[in-house]
Amino acid sequence: MDLAALKSDLKELPLEVNPRIVQQKSRDFYWYSPVLKRQLDSVTADIVATPRDLDELLFILGSCWRNEVPVTVRGAGTGNYGQAMPLAGGLILDMSGMNRVLSIEPGRVVAEPGAILADIDAATRASGQELRLSPSTYHTASIGGFVAGGSGGVGSIRWGGLRDPGNIIRLRLAAMDGTVGSLIDLTGPDIAKASHAYGTTGVITEVEMPLAPAYDWVDMIASFASLEAAVKCGEALAAADGLLLKNVAVMDAAVTPYFKRHAPYLKAGEAVLVVMAAPFAVTDVAYAVAHAGGAVTFRSDTVDAALLKTLPAAFELCWNHTTLRALRVDPAITYLQVLYPQPDIAAKVMKIAGLLGDEAPTHLEFVRFDGAVGCFGLPLVRYTSEARLDEIVAIHEEHGCPIFNPHRYTLEEGGMKQTDAVQLSFKRRADPKGLLNPGKMIAWDQPDFDYGKPYLFPSLMA
Repeated sequence: MDLAALKSDLKELPLEVNPRIVQQKSRDFYWYSPVLKRQLDSVTADIVATPRDLDELLFILGSCWRNEVPVTVRGAGTGNYGQAMPLAGGLILDMSGMNRVLSIEPGRVVAEPGAILADIDAATRASGQELRLSPSTYHTASIGGFVAGGSGGVGSIRWGGLRDPGNIIRLRLAAMDGTVGSLIDLTGPDIAKASHAYGTTGVITEVEMPLAPAYDWVDMIASFASLEAAVKCGEALAAADGLLLKNVAVMDAAVTPYFKRHAPYLKAGEAVLVVMAAPFAVTDVAYAVAHAGGAVTFRSDTVDAALLKTLPAAFELCWNHTTLRALRVDPAITYLQVLYPQPDIAAKVMKIAGLLGDEAPTHLEFVRFDGAVGCFGLPLVRYTSEARLDEIVAIHEEHGCPIFNPHRYTLEEGGMKQTDAVQLSFKRRADPKGLLNPGKMIAWDQPDFDYGKPYLFPSLMA
């Protein structure tokens, strides 16, 4: 790694070498996990480069290639697994300067990887369209970071996850050598070579995503005397094909005290259902809640506009924003990522809730999964030790609920992405020196590595 030669090459470009700022840019939300915080707290790059266009990006990559400098690509740094943390030091490639929306057409948008999701939607709403999917960090996350490190989120109740065909139309990647001729367009099944790959297989330079009709979504909160009733209502809403919903989440009573600004709309000791509904679906959602024994306690379309501006959007109560709100109150909280598979989701949820109780309060997100209703859990775990965390993981798995472990920083051990022969072959083509995000892909050094558990994203070989 010849940093002096690299700095000389890049002296005309925006660089950052101040150690404190470089360390800040070497961070994501890894601290959600006390395990990753212990393992990664000392990780930092040596230099940060912020390309403003494709030519600058390719020039930076070419210099890193020649000078054997590892490169870790960073979007907005909102990931939770240390995806964008440079284990081998080297250069952080900050993509925030490449943030233009390049084109908007019926059903599709093309953007540079550093474009913020909310900014993309602001541009597309003029044509009555919006992105299908986004994380709860919608206002700060970049589209390239979402594709490279995410899996789904708000909108997955309707559209499934990023793993599903059609939810990413095209990716353009730059290979590590930085030559124009090495730009690669991925479509169809080949998209999986770069999606949720942590930037290990190429640098995303352009993203083409599908759009859906935009709505003024109505946020709704409903209260239930029992967690089981809330779970069953959430599943019924998720299965109602005629209802246009953008998110359906359930939290048990132990979670609701963390929703401080919504406190007037929450009943002590009761579970809640949080829904984003199209305006014409609100009445039917309210009927379904009442039929299930619950009561709607909040509707954003009936709240004074000035008051509404002081409240977080519903999606900022859901997904990992739930964890963030809990962490602000209790720094000892962490979380897990669970799949509650069919059949009988409610029975599995209640079994785990009975076994773990207040040690891991229930938080569920309903989604479309392989064409049917699916349910992911992001329980809030009251962390005591790594050994106990592993026991909680084992309890879920023993009862048929797979864990996608957010306390691991490698692709394979997170349980979402399998590095099979096709993936490895593509990485050898795009990054033969292994300079892209070293240390995040176990199979690069151990091609026969077998995690021994199911993966969320399907194998490329399959």
